[in-house]
Amino acid sequence: MASYVLQRVARKLPGMVIKPIPKPKPKVTEGFGKRAKVGEICKNAGYKSVMVITDKTLYALGYYKAIVESLVKNGIHCIVYHDICTEPNSEIIDTGRRLAVESEAECIVAIGGGSVLDSSKMIAAGAKLRHLSTHALLLKFLPVDGGTLPMITIPSTAGTGAEFTVGAVVTNHKGTKCSTVIVGLNVTNVILDNELMINTPSSVTAACGIDALSHGLEGCVASVDSGKRNEKKSMECVKLVLENLPKVLETPKDINARKKMCRAAFLGGNAINEQLAGYVHAFAHSIGAMYHVPHGNAIAVCLLPVMNYQKNQCIYKLSTLSRFCGFADEETDDITAADALLERLSDLLKLCGFKKADYIMREDYHELASKISDDAINYSAPITLKHDEIFMILDNIRGRNSHIVGG
Repeated sequence: MASYVLQRVARKLPGMVIKPIPKPKPKVTEGFGKRAKVGEICKNAGYKSVMVITDKTLYALGYYKAIVESLVKNGIHCIVYHDICTEPNSEIIDTGRRLAVESEAECIVAIGGGSVLDSSKMIAAGAKLRHLSTHALLLKFLPVDGGTLPMITIPSTAGTGAEFTVGAVVTNHKGTKCSTVIVGLNVTNVILDNELMINTPSSVTAACGIDALSHGLEGCVASVDSGKRNEKKSMECVKLVLENLPKVLETPKDINARKKMCRAAFLGGNAINEQLAGYVHAFAHSIGAMYHVPHGNAIAVCLLPVMNYQKNQCIYKLSTLSRFCGFADEETDDITAADALLERLSDLLKLCGFKKADYIMREDYHELASKISDDAINYSAPITLKHDEIFMILDNIRGRNSHIVGG
């Protein structure tokens, strides 16, 4: 009970802490093939040497070439670091920061998914903090006096929003994932190039889309007061995903829908920066880590059970969002409006093909509940869950309950 009371008291602290942290305000360039604009952007900024960072898959596909060609065309020296893996570790960061320093890179251009973008943030910070070991960089908060190396980020998926979020997740030398908030992250430009998503497998498109949706949705119901402008951005994120994810699943080469999904993911990144996340992410992180489930898939199985349980505490916010998305009008009562939104979420998850997580074992509940509670302290959830409530939600995630709503 003492732990639960402490969690309730601490629930608003993350929102208070995140507010004063400076957030990047990048210039956004959107459109098919727009990564070829990198050389022009760098020339206008006066850069002479640039480091391009990507992963092995994108390197093999050659998506980085348009960037290199544009840099060379504009007389800018560049090197390409393409050893980023899906689970980046301190060794990868150490090598990257060394290359950045040796090449006298004045800017980092990152093209890839969340792993590449997070690694690049740490490299951009580490190149400026040369006196610190890579291990010392992986603190909860990493202040970079004067800011990191300037960054141009180009997400290759429409999901994480990591192109300008101040957080980064990297595995340390002990094999533990460390979540670091970079104070002074200097993302000057974001390029949303929908060409990079055209050939994405439908399963990846779905998982990334639901991840973006979760960022906007949890931003909408967060307990932190982020202001009307940020609230509107989170609602727009949800609306864009609900409207356009079905389109790109049905017609993968729908360029306009892909562009809107890129925009939704970017707005979801703003939600993470300004409103944090909530129990959907706390559940997904713990389940994903224990059962080795990809993040987007874990989010998908947790999204509706958590939102259903929180419904009574979030009726006004959910009904407002439902009306914004066009699922209810001003004459519809709040409960009916909120239910209409949750029904649309359910329909989308079914369309994406996500099923209940029957791989979760009942004997793991106590360990999961502890991990979920510990992780939730980092967020801005609208409620604080006791362990027995977490058990109930886990039952629903596994498909053992048809529908539950919190008291």
